[in-house]
Amino acid sequence: MKVLVIGGGAREHALCRSLSLDPAVSALYCAPGNAGIADVATLRPVDALDGDAVANLATELVADLVVVGPEAPLVAGVADAVRAAGIPVFGPSAEAAQLEGSKAFAKDVMAAAGVPTARSYVCTTPEEVDAALDAFGAPYVVKDDGLAAGKGVVVTEDLAVARAHALACDRVVIEEYLDGPEVSLFAITDGVTVVPLQPAQDFKRALDGDRGPNTGGMGAYSPLPWADPKLVDEVMELVLQPTVDELRRRGTPFSGLLYAGLAITGRGTRVIEFNARFGDPETQVVLARLRTPLAGVLLNAANGTLDAQPPLVWREDAAVTVVIASHNYPETPRTGDRIEGLLEVAAEDEPDAYVLHAGTRREGDTVVSAGGRVLSVTATGSDLAQAREKAYTAVARIRLDGSQHRTDIAAKAAGLG
Repeated sequence: MKVLVIGGGAREHALCRSLSLDPAVSALYCAPGNAGIADVATLRPVDALDGDAVANLATELVADLVVVGPEAPLVAGVADAVRAAGIPVFGPSAEAAQLEGSKAFAKDVMAAAGVPTARSYVCTTPEEVDAALDAFGAPYVVKDDGLAAGKGVVVTEDLAVARAHALACDRVVIEEYLDGPEVSLFAITDGVTVVPLQPAQDFKRALDGDRGPNTGGMGAYSPLPWADPKLVDEVMELVLQPTVDELRRRGTPFSGLLYAGLAITGRGTRVIEFNARFGDPETQVVLARLRTPLAGVLLNAANGTLDAQPPLVWREDAAVTVVIASHNYPETPRTGDRIEGLLEVAAEDEPDAYVLHAGTRREGDTVVSAGGRVLSVTATGSDLAQAREKAYTAVARIRLDGSQHRTDIAAKAAGLG
């Protein structure tokens, strides 16, 4: 099977790594990719937001499957263009991807499907914003209605900060604050059948102790030893299957990866948000634990034959990933800094710990930073404590001037804090 992955972040590196280990994959391409992905896939240039360009590349490569990684190409209709070219594609249509592209659309779908979520208001004027903020009170939760690369949400006790964020957006969703721990649960679906993956937890705040600004994610771990064993079954019944059924009822079936961001509140499980693609950095730890070869599962989803997919097999191992970010992330990150220590990790820590590239590029023989989140250092172990120790041992080998990372990823879940 020839597979083309679209994107160039750590999520795509994790996907490419898993696909490269799949004996069914005879050729693996990634467009545009990054310096690390080049070690496991052949890179091809492409404008990932140009559906025709992606479809033409897939046709040129005689691809048997295209996997669209990031949300922006999905919302832009890239998967539609590939499907129109007659090539199986893993990723929802532009219409179905509005589940992530518009918070208001997602709320409407959830209301129709009876999915439990936070009470909310959609606001487009200062008067509506003020009324909504007053109705819910602090902590204030303000979400940009459109795509914002994981950084369009403000949760604050400060009314002025909440109002300023709301007024800076064309349209916002203001909702009640959901207490309790957060969980990310992915599900692969062909628009009818839904196959859940293992849950993970990520860390959105930039600094230890969940302080600092929201980011795209600073680390993640799986499994969740504190979670109810029935959680996945409950979310399947109350959230995932009803959402897929509702989208199919509307004539916009969702085929691809449905990501439910959940809050485990005192009143039960509630949906915080939906995403229309694999989450980053949760993908890094979920795929590290997946034993079932990935390509066949994604192809079944793309072809509408997921009902024939045997049950997924998972490793007992735990997985932890720690994001190394560039100087001044998430504000205005500095790029172009030399990254050292990658070969040391490969020599000393693999296969239990390895580096997945996010924002990197190659300059001659040197790898340099090329984005805010630069690397995801991922490790597996017999339990979270061991996986965490291996991950941080590998992190210590990486040298990137001005870099930052959290030191408390999975610490509490591992019983260490």
